[in-house]
Amino acid sequence: MIVETKLSSFHSGLLPSLSVSSVLSVIRKPVHVACIMDGNGRWARKRGLPRTAGHTAGEETLSDVVRAASKREIDYLTVFGFSTENWVRPRAEVKHILGLHKKLFGRIAELNENNIRVNWIGRPFDEPGSQTPVYVQRAIRKAIQDTAANTGMVLTVAFDYGSRAELTRAAEKLVKSGETLNVENLTKNLYDTLLPPVDVLVRTSGESRISNFLLWQISNAKIYFTDRPWPDFDAIELDAALALIDN
Repeated sequence: MIVETKLSSFHSGLLPSLSVSSVLSVIRKPVHVACIMDGNGRWARKRGLPRTAGHTAGEETLSDVVRAASKREIDYLTVFGFSTENWVRPRAEVKHILGLHKKLFGRIAELNENNIRVNWIGRPFDEPGSQTPVYVQRAIRKAIQDTAANTGMVLTVAFDYGSRAELTRAAEKLVKSGETLNVENLTKNLYDTLLPPVDVLVRTSGESRISNFLLWQISNAKIYFTDRPWPDFDAIELDAALALIDN
């Protein structure tokens, strides 16, 4: 795992004048990019707004970043939408976030227009401990079904997700099956066995921690930390993160 801080030159005029095709020509493309979208609350507080306003702004940023990543021909983009620990937040805030996820999964026309396939990882709906409301479950299933034929970027939303829970579940399945506990078999029992290892992990808002996200999948990833809160993250900063693959 290689950790890097933000590359300030990307925001000082080095790349903004380049087209997407120009950027792709000088940056070796990572296959799998993952994002910890942190800082919505701080962004809102700085502006004297409620936390829910920050989450709304963050959802719009996510839509922009998804389009930007797709244009840059990233094969897989995985975002940390909602963790297993987030259920303890104030009820009104959780309700607002759930509504935003329903809206995100409901952007079928836009996703299809950009040839993006939706995927999801997280605690299975039928397992003990799942708190995902039925209306969110339906939105997730419909988005996966309605974009299944798309052949472009795979957008994976980690919802009700925790990496330790994922790894514990995988190990328990191995024990019950009697299979040998090794890297290959554990990988086969993760939530999604088709996701490739993460090449670049992005963490916004100045926090330098992983927050129980994709611990198994980021073993060889380069990590890009930026002080920018998620609502201020943009395509230029994305290009800075992608450039780590060549460093």
